[in-house]
Amino acid sequence: MSVNLIRDWDAQLAHEKRRSDHTRRAYIATATRFCTFLSRHRGGVVDAAMLKTLTPNDLRAFLADRRAEGLGNASAARELSALRTFLRFVGGSGDSVPQMRGPRVKKGLPRPVAPAEALALAQDVEDNARQPWVGARDFALLLLLYGAGLRIGEALGLTGAALPLGDVLRVTGKRNKTRIVPVLPAVAAAVSRYVAACPWPIGKDTPIFLGARGGPLQPGVVRASVRSARRALGLSERTTPHALRHSFATHLLAGGADLRSLQELLGHASLASTQVYTAVDAAHLLDIYRSAHPRA
Repeated sequence: MSVNLIRDWDAQLAHEKRRSDHTRRAYIATATRFCTFLSRHRGGVVDAAMLKTLTPNDLRAFLADRRAEGLGNASAARELSALRTFLRFVGGSGDSVPQMRGPRVKKGLPRPVAPAEALALAQDVEDNARQPWVGARDFALLLLLYGAGLRIGEALGLTGAALPLGDVLRVTGKRNKTRIVPVLPAVAAAVSRYVAACPWPIGKDTPIFLGARGGPLQPGVVRASVRSARRALGLSERTTPHALRHSFATHLLAGGADLRSLQELLGHASLASTQVYTAVDAAHLLDIYRSAHPRA
C-alpha cells in the first residue's frame, strides 16, 4: 500500500538522508497528493508494482492537476523533484523514474537564490549522487558556499587542518588574502557527516573535499551536478555554485549588514566590488514593489 511506502520513505529521509522536518513534511505531502491522484487517475491499488509502471504522461497529468489548483512553475518543479526522489526510493534506482523536463521558470532580473531553493539544490544534488558519501560531500560543499560565502576554489582549497569546523573558519582567497568567516552549525554538521562517510583518509595537508578516487575534487564535477539539479528543479541557468556566494552576500545585506563588514566576509580587495550587491538587492525590492503596490 502507498501508505506503507510513504512511511518507509519518511523513515529513510529522516535517518539515512537526514532531511529537516520541514523538508520531510513537504516531500511527504507531495507523495501523498500524488498517490491520491493516481488512485483516481489510474484506478486500483497504488503500490510499488504500480508505481514502477508510471510513464511521463502520468507525471504530466499530476502536474496539470496541480496547476489547475494554482501551483506556479517553481513550486511545480519542486514537487516534480520530490516525486523523482520518491520514485527512486520505490524503484531502487534512477532508471525506474519516468524522464521528463521540469517546468520552465520565467527568466527575469539577476537575483539571488532563495534560501529554500539553495537548500533544495543541495538536497537534489545529494539525492542524485552515485554513492551516499559523494552525495554527503556535495551537500556539505554547497552548504559551505551558501552559508559562508566562499568561492568554490576557496572551499576546495580547504585542508584537513581546518577540521573539525568550529564557529569560524580561516579562508585564503585571491592574492593569498586571509579572512575569517563564521560557520553556521548546520554547515559544520554537514561537513562532519561527509567526513565521517568519506572512504578516503583526510590528513592535515589533504583537501577536505575529495574526488571519487581519493584525489582533489575538481570544480567541473560540482558544476555538472548543479547543472543537473537546477534543470530538475526548474531554476534559472544563473543558478551556479558561485551564485550561492552571491546569495550569501545579498541576504546579509538585506538583513542589515553594512558594506564594510560584507567586504571583509567576502574577501573583496575593493569596496566597489561589494557595492554591486546594493544594486542586486534594490532590483529585488523593486520587483516586490511592482508586484504589490496598487499604482506600480
